[in-house]
Amino acid sequence: MANKKDIIKYRNPFQINIGVVIFVVIIIYMLFNVFSYFTKTHIVEYRVQQGTIVTDNIYKGIALRDETIEYANQNGYVDYYIANASKVSVTDVIYSIDTIGNISGAIAEDSTSLDALSQESIQAITMHIDDFLKKYDANQFRNNYSFLYGLNSEITHTINENILSNLSDKIAQAENNNTFFKFTSQEDGIIVYEVDGYESYTADSLMEDFPKESTYQKTLLTTNRQVKPTDPVYKRINTEHWEIILQIDEKTAKELHEKSTISIRFCKDDFSTNAACSVLKKNNTYFLKLSLQTAMIRYIDERFLDIELVMKDTSGLKIPKTSITTKEFFTVPKEFFTEGQNGLLIQSIVDGKKEISLVNPTIYQETDTHYYIDSEYVKAGNIVVMPDSSSNYVIGTHTDSLVGVYNINKGYAVFKRIQILFENEDYAIVDSKTSYGIALYDHIALDAGAVKEHQLTSN
Repeated sequence: MANKKDIIKYRNPFQINIGVVIFVVIIIYMLFNVFSYFTKTHIVEYRVQQGTIVTDNIYKGIALRDETIEYANQNGYVDYYIANASKVSVTDVIYSIDTIGNISGAIAEDSTSLDALSQESIQAITMHIDDFLKKYDANQFRNNYSFLYGLNSEITHTINENILSNLSDKIAQAENNNTFFKFTSQEDGIIVYEVDGYESYTADSLMEDFPKESTYQKTLLTTNRQVKPTDPVYKRINTEHWEIILQIDEKTAKELHEKSTISIRFCKDDFSTNAACSVLKKNNTYFLKLSLQTAMIRYIDERFLDIELVMKDTSGLKIPKTSITTKEFFTVPKEFFTEGQNGLLIQSIVDGKKEISLVNPTIYQETDTHYYIDSEYVKAGNIVVMPDSSSNYVIGTHTDSLVGVYNINKGYAVFKRIQILFENEDYAIVDSKTSYGIALYDHIALDAGAVKEHQLTSN
């Protein structure tokens, strides 16, 4: 029988499971890519678009008009027969005063009946409401109140005019008894049924102490109310010429100093027009006076107006300002470039001997005398030999910087110069015809600070 000590145990040879190896490699590859994705800087691109930047400034303006307040000359109840903001002549009856109140009471009683409204009047009122709804702004509650007052004035005018005819016999008797009086305008003009204390203001008085809208108040002159002598009964605007005074900053004042006209936009309803303008200064504060011959009736119930001054309207390629960067360049005289090839003959010393090599650097900008190149093919200190001459030029003798962006059309970042035509806080308008520049629909890096030139942009 064999000795157990002579038995050698067989060991299976080590075998590599190729499936496990492939699985581990895939896991490592995936982890590497995930790590790279979250640690690398991703380049966000922007597609160059055609655009416009309108330089605008919105200021609070105060409207000044040629205004005359007419006052009652006796006690009684006042009723109106002309709609608010209507043009009148000296023959038009504007209001009446009933010293006893009988006629005024009859007018008030009959005015509650819609039978006093003609079909034409109803259509006009409907159009007035539709126009208000189109321009409705929930944030401008004061406009809603002004609309209600204006609508009420228009309805009252229409009804009272008809009632005045229906009550002709009673009115004639009251006039004979000197208890009812009708009044016409002393001059042609536009009638307004509100006063606010600014009627006598001038540009000079406004500049002394420019009012704030938060403290502004106006009094509405309603029909069928009791008045006494010296109470205002209506206001007449004598001409359609009017002015708007704006308090502006010094920068805007300098920009407008040489201007005689300017385009403006009324923020309330987006109405735009041109106005004569002049810059004024009082106590080291700047003001702008706008003079207009149109749109006075349009804003006749407004004393404070938000006015947008349209300073410039520049169009071109619109890019974010975050895309803009600067880059330093070598400037080389044009005569040192080879004719036709735009190459440079670079002189170097090899084994104690002078050798000349030709390089073709990228041209980024040219002036009448110089080309702008970067350090891709040359470096500071390189000696450039002028073709067919012994003259030479040392790279780096003169440098200059250019403003530009990183173009990423080809999958890597390439600097392209730009010429800025105009800019605001967020965007710049650049010339679309800049040599060696960008073009419409090019892709550029949104954040130039996160990009290095020649950096790959694929994610």
